Amino acid sequence: MRINDDLSKPVIIHAAKLDWVPSPSAGVDRCMLFRIGGEVARATTIVRYTPGSAFPRHTHTGGEEILVLDGTFQDEHGDYPAGSYFRNPPGTSHVPAAKDGCTIFVRLWQYREGDQTQIVRQLGEGE
Repeated sequence: MRINDDLSKPVIIHAAKLDWVPSPSAGVDRCMLFRIGGEVARATTIVRYTPGSAFPRHTHTGGEEILVLDGTFQDEHGDYPAGSYFRNPPGTSHVPAAKDGCTIFVRLWQYREGDQTQIVRQLGEGE
């Protein structure tokens, strides 16, 4: 699958006008903004978790970067309310979920070679 993959051309996307696409996990839908690949892809996506939904444990071979837009995103490492930002370097894994539902902005496979920095910032933290 290829969505907005020509990086030589600027793209303006009105995400609210895009369709939500079901993920392999019930209650987890995606609005795909950029994608090169199938289920495992270099991608930029808005992901919506309905209350009580979860995604099974998976490893991010290419790393991931997440900004919580609404609600509280959760995994076994903690709770991340709206405004939280984190990036998990290549090779990390987790079981993402949302007890009360949430919407997140996700980028996958965006790390530079050799970058293994993990960052977690909750709203109001950092400079």
